[in-house]
Amino acid sequence: MKSQSHEEHIRHTFDAFCKKVLRNEARDYLDEIVRKRSREISLSELPAEAMAQFAAYDRYFAEDSAFDILGCTVYVDNPELAQAIAALPKDKQEVILLFYFLEMSDYEIARRLNMIRRSVTYRRTSTLKLLKEWIGGNADEK
Repeated sequence: MKSQSHEEHIRHTFDAFCKKVLRNEARDYLDEIVRKRSREISLSELPAEAMAQFAAYDRYFAEDSAFDILGCTVYVDNPELAQAIAALPKDKQEVILLFYFLEMSDYEIARRLNMIRRSVTYRRTSTLKLLKEWIGGNADEK
């Protein structure tokens, strides 16, 4: 009979130990939640200025800044540049868009547009100067 009461004592001791461990874990968890709440703030409680720092906005291409050239659509992000390119004659637009946006060489542009390479080079440089005057940029100084 003694062994049975000894085993029962061990079971009660183990049971008390498990309850104590669970109580301490629960207390630690609640303390951690209180610590987090004291250091963190809900996004809904942030002022509008702080929320603006975390915001990300998708910018979609506007149709007025899209140019169709040889079956490719070229988008220009800068509205001032897009307006200046749109004001150019079609032949000069093609050369600028192919060279600077589609990264074609003068030789490739000449072959695609059935022109002489020297004409492409002249048209590109003269159009670039014209664009600089319109926009008022000084890209050569950089």
